[in-house]
Amino acid sequence: MDTVEIMTREKSSYAVQTVEKALDILEALTEEGRPATLPYLAERLSLSRNKAFRLLATLESKGLVERDEASGIYRLGISSVELAQRLLNSTSIIKHAHPVMERLARKHDEAVYITVLKGDEILFVDMVDCEQVVKTAPLVGKRFPFFTNAAGKAIKALESADFLDKLSPKRHRNLGIPDPAALQTELRATRERGFAVDFGGLGDGIVTVAVAVRDYAGKVVGALTMLGPSFRMITSRLENEIIPSLMEGAEILSMKFGYAKH
Repeated sequence: MDTVEIMTREKSSYAVQTVEKALDILEALTEEGRPATLPYLAERLSLSRNKAFRLLATLESKGLVERDEASGIYRLGISSVELAQRLLNSTSIIKHAHPVMERLARKHDEAVYITVLKGDEILFVDMVDCEQVVKTAPLVGKRFPFFTNAAGKAIKALESADFLDKLSPKRHRNLGIPDPAALQTELRATRERGFAVDFGGLGDGIVTVAVAVRDYAGKVVGALTMLGPSFRMITSRLENEIIPSLMEGAEILSMKFGYAKH
């Protein structure tokens, strides 16, 4: 291996690391918590302040990051928002799901989401809101542990019938699962009936209902999820109206991905 090739590889590796750090900065700016000042971001990402400043300046020049001159706090720029919206609009699950979500939201006047699994967390990727005076805060872009909501349970229940049994007690603790045995029982019931309902996992008085969506190979690609306050999401309404509608919507959406029941 000659010197030129070594230098080329080292340069390529450095470029990749720089891109990774830039992406880490953008991800850090999406999180809620401490104000994203230069010292905080440098410490958070294990960077020197000089390197963090150069990366932020580059992102700022592209409109991906904005800095408040008075406070020195960095935020995502308008270009980041526009890019995220274009990516969402170009994603097939969003394109296919949105019309189905609109119909469900109009029919029941409750917030409807399409959700996907990212590791052990559920990500709320798109939403059609309701017209109700009392409603929950929008969750688009938010992540939650899968066991705290119906979407996570609906997806995990179909991914594997016994995946919790395969996890070590230490893994259960790391995930924060309060009662693995009870969750396993709930997942088995969800698998049998084809839908999941969760009461209070995302907050007091919040009910989530979800049905998984599959693709042509039978793989779960996400879940149609409805969310609302418990005083509206009463049992009779769930059983007679919402669950049948969500199951029908999920079946229509699954068919758009080529899934066919056997």
